[in-house]
Amino acid sequence: MYEILKLNEISPKVTGVLGTDDYVVSSECSSPDAIILRSFNMHDYEVPASVKAVARAGAGVNNIPIDKMTQKGICVFNTPGANANAVKELVLGCLILGGRKIVQGINWVQSLKGDDVDKQVEKGKKAFIGCEIAGKTLGVIGLGAIGRLVANAAIELGMHVLGYDPYLSVDGALLLDKHVEHITDVTELFAKSDFITLHVPATPQTKNIVNAESIDSMKTGVVIVNCARGELVNNADIVEAVKNGKVGRYITDLPKPELLGYDNIVTLPHLGASTPEAEDNCAVMAAKQLKDYLENGNVVNSVNYPAAKAPRTTACRVTILHKNVANMIATATSFISEAGINISNLVSASRGEVGYMLLDIDAKIDEDTVARMCAQDGFYSVRVFD
Repeated sequence: MYEILKLNEISPKVTGVLGTDDYVVSSECSSPDAIILRSFNMHDYEVPASVKAVARAGAGVNNIPIDKMTQKGICVFNTPGANANAVKELVLGCLILGGRKIVQGINWVQSLKGDDVDKQVEKGKKAFIGCEIAGKTLGVIGLGAIGRLVANAAIELGMHVLGYDPYLSVDGALLLDKHVEHITDVTELFAKSDFITLHVPATPQTKNIVNAESIDSMKTGVVIVNCARGELVNNADIVEAVKNGKVGRYITDLPKPELLGYDNIVTLPHLGASTPEAEDNCAVMAAKQLKDYLENGNVVNSVNYPAAKAPRTTACRVTILHKNVANMIATATSFISEAGINISNLVSASRGEVGYMLLDIDAKIDEDTVARMCAQDGFYSVRVFD
């Protein structure tokens, strides 16, 4: 029986994925095999020694101490793309808000008094004239699961789309609409775009990608949408650019105090993935990844382990998380061969400073050998499936 500790309320569809015969999902577990969560901050959380994996039902993992988990031999999963459609739809709404003064118009109408509201509206509506997005140029920075959906949908809405992503994979490129123009220099995208939307993670390379210098290279009146990460935009610079008219409108799903109180800054209450469909999708993906890891040792969508997946070919499987240094594979296989057991299949992958092995072996390995493997210098964790 596997115990899954939930640190946040999670969609009940998790139980449908895991079943109730072999899994218990609860907010109170004494010795959980894994943790599933959404926004719970784990940085000061004492992780039970029994935990083998942590799954975040969402894409961002800033609330999880990744290095600490790796040192403990705990695999951390996220669910990239599970909430992509929800965020895409919100971004499309933001683009329309950017072109039309809808928020300002709503606020104005709510302030009207008297019996002649209809006449006041007809007289005053010209103050809220906006533009259509069809025919405008949209710059999409980041062409992952969300950025790709936004780019393709914008093409359908009649926009000319420029896409920038230096890490775009061949598979990702094949999913892009053929009319998306791939740009290799982000400054070119800044200069050509009427609308810009951000879809990249917060890294040292992307932090403050929108700043005074990059804004200066943009068109006057540009609309910028940020439903990704607050760190991508220098808030002081964006406020100044909105005030002086260089930026026509800034719309963000990541509000901060310094962004409030400006007509042309629209702040949303972090609604990107706030749909029941997105929450269900994230929870289902997280549960599937946990199940496959706990039962088979397969790693898909981990943020700290290398990807490694293979069908079980024998009754017994051994997995090893280890330092990514020389002789780790030789050391692992020597333990198996010294036990007189044949290795039927071996999968090895590495990611940065760690490596991971899946070894399908023809017989059950004895406890003494497993204990010696666990004590081996350079091996972070050893698990046996039989």
